Amino acid sequence: MTYMTTRRSRPGRPRHVPDSGTASPREQILEAAAKLFVSQGFAATSTREIADHVGIRQASLYYHFAGKDEILVELLRTTVRPTTDKVEKILNQVPPLNYETALYLLVLVDVRTLADVPHNVGMLYLLPDVTKEEVYVDFRKEHDTLVTAYTDLASKVATEQVLLGVGLKQLGNMLIQQVEGVINMRTEDPVRRISCPEAWAIAASCLRICGVSEEKISAANEIAVEMLDDFREDNIREVA
Repeated sequence: MTYMTTRRSRPGRPRHVPDSGTASPREQILEAAAKLFVSQGFAATSTREIADHVGIRQASLYYHFAGKDEILVELLRTTVRPTTDKVEKILNQVPPLNYETALYLLVLVDVRTLADVPHNVGMLYLLPDVTKEEVYVDFRKEHDTLVTAYTDLASKVATEQVLLGVGLKQLGNMLIQQVEGVINMRTEDPVRRISCPEAWAIAASCLRICGVSEEKISAANEIAVEMLDDFREDNIREVA
């Protein structure tokens, strides 16, 4: 006679991150880490605590990430990669966009990225470790790529008077700083989303900094807003 034994499974750790049923363990780790890094700080968060929030063992976390630094790098890249991945598409539209519209659209896509990234992880940009440690060089390069895209478009639309008063590199940095103001907006009021008028105002401000006329700004708005769905982002017109 064959006897079958039933193995009693060990209860898992309590889960603090909701299991959507579709998120991979890697995605769940990133979600938990984002929440903890933003709420209590990077230095104060341990990999054990992240694992506990996901409901996995600490050793399982190391199967997906080498440590906290690698997790933070991946979170930071989520604040720029969705935009940098679309720069080429913006610049290679058929028929081509004029440069004012291309810049306006880039700003709207970037605003949407920063507005939607979970737990406002963009606020982690200024961590001392991020600005100094070599481990974050890949993120900084990707961020520099985005700054370059702004700078290149600014060089095409800025008036001579603006360029005489502000260096081109500085102008590109000024534009991206306007966009990254979304991070502060979310920090001050984390429960609301960035509304479409706010996004349009940021895009228009970037063009005004370059000296673009109100007539061209209005025309750029009309075209760029209609194109956002083509970039597989949430519709900018939605207001929470």
